[in-house]
Amino acid sequence: MSSLTHSLLSTTIFSVLTIFLHPSNAQLSSTFYSTTCPNVSSIVRSVIQQALQSDTRIAASLTRLHFHDCFVNGCDGSLLLDQGGNITLSEKNAAPNNNSARGFNVVDNIKTSLENSCPGVVSCADILALAAEASVSLGGGPSWTVLLGRRDGLIANQSGANTSIPAPTESLANVTAKFSAVGLNITDLVALSGAHTFGRAQCRFFNQRLFNFSGTGSPDPTLNSSYLATLQQNCPQNGSGNTLNNLDPSSPDTFDNNYFQNLLNNQGLLQTDQELFSTSGSATISIVNNFANNQTAFFQAFAQSMINMGNISPLTGSQGEIRLDCKKVNGS
Repeated sequence: MSSLTHSLLSTTIFSVLTIFLHPSNAQLSSTFYSTTCPNVSSIVRSVIQQALQSDTRIAASLTRLHFHDCFVNGCDGSLLLDQGGNITLSEKNAAPNNNSARGFNVVDNIKTSLENSCPGVVSCADILALAAEASVSLGGGPSWTVLLGRRDGLIANQSGANTSIPAPTESLANVTAKFSAVGLNITDLVALSGAHTFGRAQCRFFNQRLFNFSGTGSPDPTLNSSYLATLQQNCPQNGSGNTLNNLDPSSPDTFDNNYFQNLLNNQGLLQTDQELFSTSGSATISIVNNFANNQTAFFQAFAQSMINMGNISPLTGSQGEIRLDCKKVNGS
């Protein structure tokens, strides 16, 4: 074999090996920080445990941040950017987030702890993914292996937040289309809706169901009558739209399958919750029944759907940056 042929062959073998050893940048990995920040998960978890001592809602709030981040420009931490500098319109001020998205201070505390341990290494987008998993498992829900390696976006997309995040008053068909647009299917939709097994919602997100549903002059007929009476008391017609209500009245701070059992009893708080069970002929009904009767099935599906959601269009490799402060782009 000539030396040229030999060298070409070696190069080819090397190239093939390189492809096997270094898969495409778009691949997230469970071991991404194993050498650069090996304690990342325990650091995130301990900050959240601390926060939970004074704020029982924080686990649900942090889980919601990951969801609202991933649905806009993918899981890139863009939700965390404050208005200012190059960010003329923040996602924080979009309708689905304004005065309702919360937990940003806890994200900042996590970032500070991580910067002290492994400076400039862990992205804010990955913090949101890790915080969601820790929050769910600390609330009594499932654990899963979080895939990591996301990088942080350089822009925010307020108009995207206004149009891409499902609103609590939308039809099931619209919500299904929004999930489908980011590559999530109907099982993901039902499973991820199950995150409403903990946390709170303000009256303004569902009071259209209580007195004059769809202009009928009557309440939403799918609301259980005694539950309706309770909600009308909490959210009177001309009362404050900001009053908080438990999304799951039976176990408001525990991650369990009671959310689905509530739907069977017509006790879904948001219109989009109850529609999963009350939309005639919908493929979501059998999934709700399954999760209501089998918490293990729900937990397994939820964990898989969170992994699926965390895979929405991440920035990897040399895209984006590792923000040093989650609230602003580096150098701004």
